[in-house]
Amino acid sequence: MAGAAGGLAGGLWAFAGAELRAGAPLVLDALGFDPRMRAAFAVVTGEGRLDEQTLAGKALFEVATRCRQAGVPCYAVVGSDALDAFGKRLMNIEVEAGAAGAGVASAHDVERAAGRIAKRLAPTAPTV
Repeated sequence: MAGAAGGLAGGLWAFAGAELRAGAPLVLDALGFDPRMRAAFAVVTGEGRLDEQTLAGKALFEVATRCRQAGVPCYAVVGSDALDAFGKRLMNIEVEAGAAGAGVASAHDVERAAGRIAKRLAPTAPTV
């Protein structure tokens, strides 16, 4: 519950009695994610590295969990994919990685991965 700014959160908790809350749900709630997600035909999210830490409450995990619970398909564009098939199944996501395995992806690699998802979604996207 301290995430990337753990020192600040821990200090505020210890010295000012701040309430510690998980960051990803807090941010998604503040953005009004749930009604927007339910109105979408699919959600595309991303992360630099998909791995076991993702399952410990990173934003991608929270997005995927909410999509799974609402029955909305969720796709992830990631720089590298080091998560096993069971972990992906827990989140019920389809993943496109910019780099093979746990390698390092360039911006161009990630852009191509996003393009592959766009091509898969294009036939099912509603027309406006």
